[in-house]
Amino acid sequence: MLKIGVIGAGHLGKIHLNLLRDISNVELIGFYDTNEGNTAEVSKDMGLSAFDSVDDLIEASDIVDIVTPTLSHYEIAVSALKKSKHLFIEKPMTNSVAEAKELIELTEEAGVKVQVGHVERFNPAFLAAAEYCSDPMFIETHRLAQFNPRGTDVPVVLDLMIHDIDIVLSVVKSNIKRISASGVAVVSDSPDIANARIEFDNGCVANLTASRISLKNMRKTRLFQRDAYITIDFLEKEVELIKLRSIEKDEETDPLAVIIDVGNGAQPKQLYFDTPAVGDGNAIKMELESLLESIENDSIPRVSVQDGYEALSVAQQVLDQMRLTESIS
Repeated sequence: MLKIGVIGAGHLGKIHLNLLRDISNVELIGFYDTNEGNTAEVSKDMGLSAFDSVDDLIEASDIVDIVTPTLSHYEIAVSALKKSKHLFIEKPMTNSVAEAKELIELTEEAGVKVQVGHVERFNPAFLAAAEYCSDPMFIETHRLAQFNPRGTDVPVVLDLMIHDIDIVLSVVKSNIKRISASGVAVVSDSPDIANARIEFDNGCVANLTASRISLKNMRKTRLFQRDAYITIDFLEKEVELIKLRSIEKDEETDPLAVIIDVGNGAQPKQLYFDTPAVGDGNAIKMELESLLESIENDSIPRVSVQDGYEALSVAQQVLDQMRLTESIS
């Protein structure tokens, strides 16, 4: 049985620790945290062993789960990879694109599996909608959150928008042609509200908005493609699907059906409404289990180190464009 150790016992780290205790095919051997208060609390409440150092935990583990602030991801990951340990690393995977690129190289050298914590890929609503997202040509995302000091160590683009960047990159199979963006700092020292427009070579356009100073929480994505409109509510875990079907000449239709006259002498189309079933499941637990499956099956993790690098690279381009917009104005 593989042994896993968790580095970081803050809010998210505690969630990981609790979930790992319920996953049967891995042994949770303990954790490490620099905060003595967290260490004492988790040791007492969860009955878990606290390691004296990062190095001690890495040495004792087959898999290292990094749930620390972003600034420390790179250093810990390098230490683990140099000892050929499998990794789960929270998003954003590193503090810079250069660091992320180096982790890709170290992962290949070590021959291990690394999964990045873009948890929305495992959101039951996205899993239910993914099969319908065949060729989106316009995407609109809104990720709004009430202010919470946790996470303000990075701009809102790296804290919130990067989730939607990863989702967009996973469904749009095309290279990026152009990025434009703007943002503003309201409460913290880095942008708290941001908007980005990503244009792809295939003509798809994604318009992403993120805010961490909103009055209510919202995590919605709308995708438009030929004869279909898909809404994914990541927060409420709901999916709505509206599809168009061409009506054949002389075809009899349901009198209650919604028919659209598209004009220009073309055949009218029928509008279908559907709400695909959304399954149960804890997304964080599923992403941890996914890493274990990739290790057991020697397969590429669902959110690979390359995926993490690409999401971070686009996020960095968004930040660069925000700075450029600010300097021009």
